[in-house]
Parts: sequence; structure tokens; C-alpha cells
Amino acid sequence: MVIKVFLASLSGSTAIKKKQQDVVGFLEALKIDYAQLDIASNEDNRRWMRENVPGEKKPTNGIPLPPQIFNEEMYCGDYETFFEAKEDNTVYEFLGLTPPPGSKKKEIVEAEQNGDAHIAELEEDDPDKKAETDAQDDIAEEEEPAEDDEESRKPAEEEEQEEGEEDREEEEQASEED
Repeated sequence: MVIKVFLASLSGSTAIKKKQQDVVGFLEALKIDYAQLDIASNEDNRRWMRENVPGEKKPTNGIPLPPQIFNEEMYCGDYETFFEAKEDNTVYEFLGLTPPPGSKKKEIVEAEQNGDAHIAELEEDDPDKKAETDAQDDIAEEEEPAEDDEESRKPAEEEEQEEGEEDREEEEQASEED
């Protein structure tokens, strides 16, 4: 399967250039094979892209702007849908590809006993990763004081300081008496 990214090499719009660079750079970072198809210098590419973008994805003027992304003949989406997939860590699904071994496969939202929800990320190759992640979350919760703990801790810290000062004063009085 080849990912096809339709670009405009001669675009005068900096916004389009940045979007194109974002898509291509991200695909390169993930080492995903893709082909850049220029719609500015190749009329066949432009025609094919325009004909194969679904009607509901076309702007009101009917001419979709690059970048447009396909997996072979299957339309994946435009920059906005790519960006959403990138933010949601679902780029492989967006592109219709199987994630490589060891990549984050899915997220499971679980409700903890205290009612807070947290996300446990499971690794494709490691079914025990969930238990490891939960244990790490529990340790992190113990290490990080909650706001209520900080407020209750302040008077305790002040008490310790006062006790320390009282101890010093008693020691000074005892040494003066000697």
C-alpha cells in the first residue's frame, strides 16, 4: 500500500506550504512510505485528486486544496482530518495502515475507585503493559500531593518550624545556665 500525498509545489500560500510540510515531515518521522504527487506541475495528478475527493469533503467552490491524502485509491482526508488523527494518536488508522509492533495500539479509559478517569496505554506486543501502567499511575499518585494534602501539610510544616525554634531556644537557655 502506498500513501499518496497530493501537494502543490508552486503554491503561493504559506499556509498551504506549512500544512504540506507538516504532513510530509510527520510521515517521514514515522518512516511511513509515501509518494508526493504534485498537482501544480502535473495536470493528471490534479484531475485525479479532484475527482477522487468525496463530495462532502470538497469546499463550497468544489476545488479541494492540497494537501489531500490517499491510501492507494482510498481517500484518507485533508490536512484538518490528518491533524486531528495526529493529535489523537490515530494516524495509522487514519491512513488505513496497521501500526508497527511496539507502537501505542489503543487507549482504554477506566474509572478508578475515586471516580477519576485515567488513560492506560496498552502496547501491542505486551499485554502486561496495562498492569505496569496502572502500577506507575498509583506510584505517581502517591508521590504527587493533592491540593488538599498541600493545604493540610502547611500547618504541619509550620508546627515543625515552631517546634524547631522552641528546641533551639531551650538549648540556648540551657547553655546560658551552664
